[in-house]
Amino acid sequence: MIELVLGGARSGKSRYAEALFESWPAPWLYLATGRAWDDEMRARIALHRDRRDAGWRTREEPVALADALREAGGQPVLVDCLTLWLTNLILEEHDIAAATNALLDALRARDAATVLVGSEVGLGIVPDNALSRRFRDEAGLLHQRIAALADKVVLVVAGLPLVVKETAGRLPTG
Repeated sequence: MIELVLGGARSGKSRYAEALFESWPAPWLYLATGRAWDDEMRARIALHRDRRDAGWRTREEPVALADALREAGGQPVLVDCLTLWLTNLILEEHDIAAATNALLDALRARDAATVLVGSEVGLGIVPDNALSRRFRDEAGLLHQRIAALADKVVLVVAGLPLVVKETAGRLPTG
């Protein structure tokens, strides 16, 4: 009942993930991890909000993602996005290993549909600075750990979903 959706910038990953919820009864919980640090990011957040219908309840949770998942109970949840969450953890100097372990524990404990979105950042060139390399490496490790737990992993490229992993524990369709 866990699906991981990965893709590059503007690949269509969030739109794909949101569409998965249309067959499940509302309300759905949208756990938004992004922070509006500047006008451009505020505009990106507004675009995401504007395309969602009234079935969505949004909770902004930039750091305490595991707690938010536990508090969601049996409600279907969309986490968007893991890499913004990771950015927040790095910038605030949190213990990434502990936060990741807490997230994985919260995911294992859930009995409702959970879809997590992350940006695939490991396909490009090696970044030229230590912070960017650390982010790229941490994102890759985070995605690997969640993918190992997930029932389904999808890579979205140019708006097209490519199934990378699918197990018998598929997400419910209705």
